[in-house]
Formats: sequence, structure tokens, C-alpha cells
Amino acid sequence: MVIGFITYGQTTAKYLPYFLPSLMAQTYVNLRLTAVDNSEAEDNENKKYILKNFPAIKFQWAGRNLGFAKAYNIMIREAMARGEKYFIALNPDMILAPDFVVKIVKAIEADKEIGAAAPKILKWDFENNKKTDFIDSYGLFVTKSHRFSDSRQGEKDDPKAKPREVFGFTGAAVIFRLDALRDAAFDNGRDDEYFDELMFMYKEDCDLSYRLRLAGWKIVFTPEAVAYHDRTASPLGNTSLKIALNRKNKSQQVKKWSFINHWILLVKFSCLPHSLNVLLATAWYQSKSLVYAALFERFLLKELVRLWKIRYKIRKRRDQLKIRLSADKIKRLFDIDNHAL
Repeated sequence: MVIGFITYGQTTAKYLPYFLPSLMAQTYVNLRLTAVDNSEAEDNENKKYILKNFPAIKFQWAGRNLGFAKAYNIMIREAMARGEKYFIALNPDMILAPDFVVKIVKAIEADKEIGAAAPKILKWDFENNKKTDFIDSYGLFVTKSHRFSDSRQGEKDDPKAKPREVFGFTGAAVIFRLDALRDAAFDNGRDDEYFDELMFMYKEDCDLSYRLRLAGWKIVFTPEAVAYHDRTASPLGNTSLKIALNRKNKSQQVKKWSFINHWILLVKFSCLPHSLNVLLATAWYQSKSLVYAALFERFLLKELVRLWKIRYKIRKRRDQLKIRLSADKIKRLFDIDNHAL
């Protein structure tokens, strides 16, 4: 069992005195912890805190900011080389319940067809160091327009929520069966990629969830495994107006990453036998997004130039997709009623 996380400057250093003790308090035994530091400077607060307080953690400075996908791929490859069976990816802006690992391992071991398990993630009021009963994520769902969201985010927690299959996981906290990651990986000519490294940050969890599901692996929501996450901004709602208003909370760089990565994802999965409803809903939503960008965020249109430049790399990934689901089962991915949890 390996648990991996990424650190980056003061952004993550402030959380480590809370996150790491909650990891060390886990009731699961024989955990191996590893971290990739994406900080710009080698001598930083993350390194100082970990080396002083938790020297057993394998801590490696990347030399630069590699992004989410590349940094995690490094840790996943190392876990595979050691012959490990499972890998847990965690954001450090979290606190874990003491039996988190025990419960999430139990969930993934329940069925050999489960490729990943998503925990119940509730909101952590970091400013007041207070755990809440508001939902951060009950797993990911996807609409017919290919919009990905955290299920029931912002609602009150349901203590009676049951385990069930979901479309996907959020990258904030997930356990993987490493055999499933091997199966869904891309060969980039040098290494296998599990998270798509064309996606520097944002939407890579949606992409990998999609690929695992297409390859026939299940992803399950595990309410018994509980974590608390500090999310600075939550969506205001699902209407077009509320989605647009929510963008005021995002930086220009985050908007660029999200925009280009969504297009990479759509181009990659354009070969799927989608229903007419999905095709029309996706085309309509993307058309509205482009009109919005042209009117209010023209800087995003330059990302389409980059999309054109990397089209052959996207095509190579598309050609390596493992699609083991029938058209009817692919359609059902958009019909999973996550809100009925």
C-alpha cells in the first residue's frame, strides 16, 4: 500500500501539520508514504517540515512544477516497480478519519472489477479548523453535455448514504487498483502514462475516470471512508448563468487549464458511439462556451491554437483507448443517478 501526495510552496505547507498527523494516526498498518514536491525552490517549507517531523516519508523535489498528472505518474510507477497492489492519491489540504485507509481498502477489495474507489469527502473549514457536515464530493458524475461535477457538493451530508457505483472520482482523494491503471495506461514512447500528461492540471481525474470506465473497470463511492477537504470555492449551481458567475472565483491560469483540458478530453473521446442526445447536448454546451469565451474571456481562444498543435498527440492517445463497453453501456455512464445517493 502506497499513499502519495504533491506539495507546492506555501500553498500546501500550511496544511501539513494537520494532514500528516491524520495519516500517521491511521489504523491501517504498513503504509508507505511518498511525496513529489513541485515547489519552485528546493529549500522550502514543505521539505523542512517533513524532514524534521516525518523523515520516513520518501520526499523528492521535482526541480520544477511538473503539474498534477506528471508528478503522480512518477509516484505510481515507483509503486508498481515495488510490486504494490494499491495506490492512494491524496491532496494535502485534507484531514482523514482514523479508519479512512482501512475502509477504502476494504471497499476496493470487495470486487476484483473495481478499479478505483472514491471516499466520502466533507468540507473542512480550515480557517477555523472545523470539520463540517457539508459535502465536498460523493464522487464524480457526468452530464449528457460532458460537464463533470462533484456529486451533491454543497449539500448536507447524508449519514445513511449507501455504497454504490459512480461515474468517477475526484483527484482530491482516491484509491486505485494498480492493475487497473496498467490496463488503462497510454504508452507515450518512453513511459506509460496513467494520468494524461497533456493535462498539466485540472480535468485529469475526469479523463482517467472515463478511461477506466470504458475499459470495463468499476468505480465505487465509499461513504464509510471519510475525509475532510478545504475547498476555497464551490460551484454556485448548475445553470449556465451560475456556472458563468462562478468563474469569477477562478484565476486566468486555472481557466486556461480547464478550458484546454476539457477540449483535449472531448477530442480524445470523439471516437465513442455516443447517442444522439449526448452528441447534441455536448455540441450545444461547447458552442455556448465558445461564445462566452469570445465575448468575455478572449484569452481562452488562444488555447485552441495549442489544441491544434497537439492534435497528433491526442490522436495517439485516442488510438490507444481500451473500449470494452457496448454503446448501450456507454450511454448508461451518463444515466448514473448520483443524486439519488
